[in-house]
Amino acid sequence: MSRLPVLGEPVVLDDVGPPRRGRAYPAAGATSALLLPAALLLGGLVLWPVLRTVHASVTSDGRWVGAAHFRAALAAPGTGAVVGRTLLWALLVPAVVTGLGYLLAAASRRSQEGGLVRLILVVPTALPLVVTGVTFRLMYDPDPSRGLATLIAARLTGHTGDAVPQLLGPGLVTVALMSAFVWAWVGLAVLVFRAALDRLPSSLADAVRAYGGGRRHVLWDAQWRPLLLRTVAVVFALVALGTSRTFDLILVMTPGSVRDEASVLALRVWQTSGGTTTGEGAALGVIWLVAVAAGMLVAALFVRQAWPPPRAVDPPEADPASAPPRRPLRLLAAGAAVAWLVPLAVLVATSLHGPVEAAARGWWSAPPSLASYRELVTGGELWRLLAFTLLLATGVTATVLVVALLAAYPLAWLTGPAAQVTGLLLMTAVVVPVQVIAGPVNEVLGVVLSSGTARGLALVHVALGVPFAVLVLRNAFADLPADRVRAARLTGRNWWGTLRRLARQCRPAILAVSVLEFVQVWNDLVVGLLFSGPDAAPLGLFLAGQTRGFVAGSGVLAAGSVIASVLPVVLVVLARRQLVAGLVSGGVR
Repeated sequence: MSRLPVLGEPVVLDDVGPPRRGRAYPAAGATSALLLPAALLLGGLVLWPVLRTVHASVTSDGRWVGAAHFRAALAAPGTGAVVGRTLLWALLVPAVVTGLGYLLAAASRRSQEGGLVRLILVVPTALPLVVTGVTFRLMYDPDPSRGLATLIAARLTGHTGDAVPQLLGPGLVTVALMSAFVWAWVGLAVLVFRAALDRLPSSLADAVRAYGGGRRHVLWDAQWRPLLLRTVAVVFALVALGTSRTFDLILVMTPGSVRDEASVLALRVWQTSGGTTTGEGAALGVIWLVAVAAGMLVAALFVRQAWPPPRAVDPPEADPASAPPRRPLRLLAAGAAVAWLVPLAVLVATSLHGPVEAAARGWWSAPPSLASYRELVTGGELWRLLAFTLLLATGVTATVLVVALLAAYPLAWLTGPAAQVTGLLLMTAVVVPVQVIAGPVNEVLGVVLSSGTARGLALVHVALGVPFAVLVLRNAFADLPADRVRAARLTGRNWWGTLRRLARQCRPAILAVSVLEFVQVWNDLVVGLLFSGPDAAPLGLFLAGQTRGFVAGSGVLAAGSVIASVLPVVLVVLARRQLVAGLVSGGVR
């Protein structure tokens, strides 16, 4: 290596040549070794189960039956309503979340209380959906003496007792479920829109004003057209894909008598086949998988060009388009913060009452007490579940991070069609519903491991977490500036030394993957329901089991929900800025 002065500046010439390429990019043999763990996990626990499900949907006892299972599944009573309800979730809920997310991001951007508003809105995103279901079931309790929302409805309409419109009745249960989902997801939309707004270059607004444009023109030409319209597509797609996983919320929040009126494909597939492979269940699973994959492909067309948002040229303070929001928007932000606090207050207040008081009357009718917490913790079961879930989430997160780093590093240097195909395959693996692969996975675990053990449960979590982690980390590596990659190559003695140096440059993405994977495993219900056993039951499964006697055990259930929510809320709140920074490092390539 030599240094030559060019126009007064030292220039580094790499005179070692192509052999030094091996320092940054592993050889073919090393690349295969790096990709092998991820390939085995995805092939054995995602790809093969999907193919097995497709095979089961068109065969019966090894005989080809064509579309017979599909016809039987679609002809079953209520299936048409289930499919329609699933489509309604995928269209209406994302529209509401996207609209509210943008308005609240804009309303809280420059106001003094904006940080507090965003903090309040983010908290529900960290809660387990089991806890969200418990919280809103407490609010919508049909008895006005216990349910706050029912009491308010009774006061507003002048009805009493059974005459009050029941939000958990057959007619309104889907509306109640959607309201809970919107409450849980708006905070994510606010974070994404805030990141987009902060990256809007002020020169665009200046140019619009220079040509005589007013506030309306600035909004459209300097914000929506260059960036925010695409960000809307990203948020809408993310929430739409999220609605395909409403299983936890529906299972916990809906009483058994109205569950069929609230059912979507996520629940119907589980009701049809559970953790086994059946013909009709496989057919429904294939329909669901095709719908989700099609939605993912459409979303990828937008995400590819929409994300990440461009880096701001000017500091946020210098952006004239970022004036403080007008009074109506500030009032909207303040009102949303209050509304978002109400469910949290209901959950905490209910937990601060004894089991008898919580079951007999509303939390506002009795003095607070720690009796429910005492009953919960004295048995010792809670501590065992907390310890097991903490160990499971930590072990899975560490394993996913290692496997994903090893696989993402060689994949980051792919370009052109190979990179695009890899990204689409990873995104497809991310959105595969676990209910679709449950039966075949249990078959695999029955051979490799004993089903229902902690090792089997952890293995499924790792396989489901690796695609998302590889996708994020691959994009983070690929988005590193060329000079940093070159510096890592020149200082690294071998490719793994280069990998360590580049990983330090991707700390936001690594932190985002770690926090999201830990929270996902901690908050999980469906994987635990399908793959756990008596000695490997996570916390979410325990809370869901307590809902069988919901009214009688509401105080203890609320206390358990509060305890289960503390750790994920703390992690997400502390890392919320790093989460967004780590996730905006690229789209499908």
